[in-house]
Amino acid sequence: MKQKILLLSFLFLSLIGYAQPIDWNKKLPADPNVLIGKLPNGITYYLRHNEEPKDRASFFIIRNAGALLENDDQDGLAHFLEHMAFNGSKNFPGNSMISTLERHGISFGGNLNAYTTQNETVYNISDVPMADESLTDTCLLILHDWSYYLTLDPKDIDEERGVITEEWRTRNNSATRIYNQKRPVLYKGSKYAERDVIGDMDVIRTFKPETLRDFYHKWYRTDLEAIAIVGDFDIKNMEEKIKKVFSSIPVIPNPEPRPFFEIPSHDETYFCLATDKEATSSNVQVIRIFRDKEYDGKGYATYQDVKNGLMIGFYNSMVGERIGEIIQRGQAPYVKTSVGFFGMVKGYYAYSVSATAKPNQEREALIGALEEHERIFQHGFTEDELNRAKANMLTSLESMVKDKDKTSNDTYAEEMQSHFLGNEAIINIEDYAEAVKEILPTITAEEVSEQAKRWWKTDNRTIVISGPSEGVTHLTEQEARDILAEMEGKEVSAYEDNSVKGNLIEKEPTAGTITKVKELPQFQAEEWTLSNGAKVIYRKADYEKDEVALAAYSPGGSSLYTDVNFLPAASNAGQFASNYGLGTYDEIALGKLLTGKKAGCEVSISGLYENVNGSSTPKDFETMMQLMYLRFMEPRFDTLAHKVIIERNHIYAKQIAGQPQTIMRDSLSLISANYSPRVQLFNDAYVDRLTLDRIEKAYRDRICDASDFTFFIVGNVDKDTARVMAQKYIGSLPSLYRNEKWVDRQVRAPKGKVEKNIEIPLEVPKSTVIVLFNREMKYTLKEAYTINILGNILTNRYTKTIREEQGGTYGVGVSGSASREPYNNYNMYMTFECDPEKANELKPLLYKEVDNIIREGVTEEELSKVVKNTLKEAEQSKQHNAYWLTTLVTYYKTGVNLNDPKNMETLVASIQPKDVQKFAKKFFKDADVIDLIFSPQQK
Repeated sequence: MKQKILLLSFLFLSLIGYAQPIDWNKKLPADPNVLIGKLPNGITYYLRHNEEPKDRASFFIIRNAGALLENDDQDGLAHFLEHMAFNGSKNFPGNSMISTLERHGISFGGNLNAYTTQNETVYNISDVPMADESLTDTCLLILHDWSYYLTLDPKDIDEERGVITEEWRTRNNSATRIYNQKRPVLYKGSKYAERDVIGDMDVIRTFKPETLRDFYHKWYRTDLEAIAIVGDFDIKNMEEKIKKVFSSIPVIPNPEPRPFFEIPSHDETYFCLATDKEATSSNVQVIRIFRDKEYDGKGYATYQDVKNGLMIGFYNSMVGERIGEIIQRGQAPYVKTSVGFFGMVKGYYAYSVSATAKPNQEREALIGALEEHERIFQHGFTEDELNRAKANMLTSLESMVKDKDKTSNDTYAEEMQSHFLGNEAIINIEDYAEAVKEILPTITAEEVSEQAKRWWKTDNRTIVISGPSEGVTHLTEQEARDILAEMEGKEVSAYEDNSVKGNLIEKEPTAGTITKVKELPQFQAEEWTLSNGAKVIYRKADYEKDEVALAAYSPGGSSLYTDVNFLPAASNAGQFASNYGLGTYDEIALGKLLTGKKAGCEVSISGLYENVNGSSTPKDFETMMQLMYLRFMEPRFDTLAHKVIIERNHIYAKQIAGQPQTIMRDSLSLISANYSPRVQLFNDAYVDRLTLDRIEKAYRDRICDASDFTFFIVGNVDKDTARVMAQKYIGSLPSLYRNEKWVDRQVRAPKGKVEKNIEIPLEVPKSTVIVLFNREMKYTLKEAYTINILGNILTNRYTKTIREEQGGTYGVGVSGSASREPYNNYNMYMTFECDPEKANELKPLLYKEVDNIIREGVTEEELSKVVKNTLKEAEQSKQHNAYWLTTLVTYYKTGVNLNDPKNMETLVASIQPKDVQKFAKKFFKDADVIDLIFSPQQK
């Protein structure tokens, strides 16, 4: 329930007819679609029938146990235990759990996963096909074993130590290191200050297996466990299965009470300076962390709970709108800022005033952020601001109600998780909407504004300054304290809200006509040719009831430009134009004009195409079409908005210059394109090329010729309405009848093998290995599927060899893909991170598995696992409007109907082990290779 009342920040319903007094203690009914039960041994279970996706179910086991429950000699073992759950249990020895599920198309990492936090551990098996009842029984047996019957074999434990160490290495980036400096101050005196989940690597390397078992048997117990299953099944039958499988799990005698972990209150304002050499920006923050039991879950929700949640949403959204205006007008003394309320850790909440500073302007940023907070504190919000927030809420809630049948199994499972772990209510969306109808008229701007005085007091505060350890002058503790003292109560002016009225389009366009209609029975669609030469493909799709999508493409893109200095402007023209506004409205005014509407339309220019993408609700379909029309007819090029964007981009370019990720990204871009001048690296010089004149020239050149565009309208809009809107807003667009084609600029990977070891400055010793195979070959659909399948097979093999057997990495990422344009090409990309001392030892294992497949082929079983997952995902995708849009666009670009089984299901299912081996021989034999190791710079 908390997710609904905190995250549903934008909803508004008719305010007429609800003048009667409200009983604020009145409880909303629990969702009748959720069955909640408890076994005699204390295990709680949740069941819900749901058909998103159809014929699928998700199985969760939720544990009210995490890293905070560890003793010092167990630091990191809650997370370690989560890993071990996939490494052997009573009924699934070794890795057979993973292998068993993969045989049914359930992928490890994708559908089979888990996570650990300071307070909880959650395991899931998602998107399980329900046609085979024995598979349902297998999933329940896995949850049964996770509950109490893990093997925790010493050999498996020792092998996993390396994996955990490499996960620590992978996650130990600048943001993590800065947070680990802040944590002991923010949570001073509490267990939160001592536990970071990943743990102490000395403990991970040396703990005895018995120490892990002690944690397991102490905290993995029935009274701290819930089973949640959501999907397309019979609830009564599933409940009987749960009782049969889980009732025999024993109760732990005399269990230690699960403690609530408190954060000591403090009157003094703490201070923290957290720095790191790889940090890219300076941040300033004043945060208050506090208990407020009124926000805690009660197992149910009252009307007051709903009102509290709405006011939080309104407060955060309104302050966000104000800050957005300041930034867009170029008046901000910071790069970005945020002010608002949010949940911090279990049972604790936070009110934060923070900002990302411009270089060496932390003082100005902190003053600016605190000034906006003071403006609310002193003057509050206006009724017009609140009315806009309420109006925007209407669209979101209406969409949620209409598309409630498209709520995923996993989303419902998350609600169950919040109920079990946080005692949050589970409420039907319709009941929630009805409550909101009654509550909204009672909420005033004054009442929302007053929440700041509830959340912001002088106790339990911490000043946090963070950023680079070099090249920046940070605020001292005294300077920060002086600014806070100076700004509190300092008189500031009230916010001036400029309301906007008017129409998007002042002059009605002269509609075109449909000159030709072509039936597309294979898609249940129609193609309309308009009098201006534009083509429109229409298909009704109502899988998502409150959604209409618009897309369009025209060949050409930035490939038509020979001047490489013009490429940055062409590539960014669409994105920049979105920030300029439309017609006579700047971005701020446009946002206000569209209050209460869910409609948007953007353009973009890629290497080979110019594109249009829009979305709306059926109700706001015409608004989306008007926005599209204006993108062609009245684009806006705003000098002030452009100046703000350029300043922010220059700041970002300076911040990332010389950083490890920048060096790796740029190196790979240049090497893989053989240092083509058409590869434009993002830096200060790149930003300098983004002049307003160039942006406008590129935009007006690419977004001007309707006759060269193919449009697609897919969604829950009837054909007659779509025809009228297409003729009016697409048929009225100008046409030049250019019939352009994109140009192959011959950007290619280098021939042969390029092998480099590139040193980069790193704070934590870590090497990144990248191997990229490229080969130009004739494109066939079967081989395109085959290289993707081969990439997945290699991923599974590397998981076994490099991750599990060697303990060498947290994971190897492999992706195989094929492209038709601008030339037929296949590539296989492989990458992993590891201990620098092991990079040269582990990298050959990538090649070894490739050689094994070339020499020995792949097994029926490993191929079947990948094929079944591919077909399962494809089947699920067809239940969404987006599938039909993608299918139609692909058909018009390539002539291939992916909805025809012979081009997808039948073709994929026909791929045999010999086909994969044959392709591997063909592809890898003469492939060009880029072989890179990014290693720590020698000090």
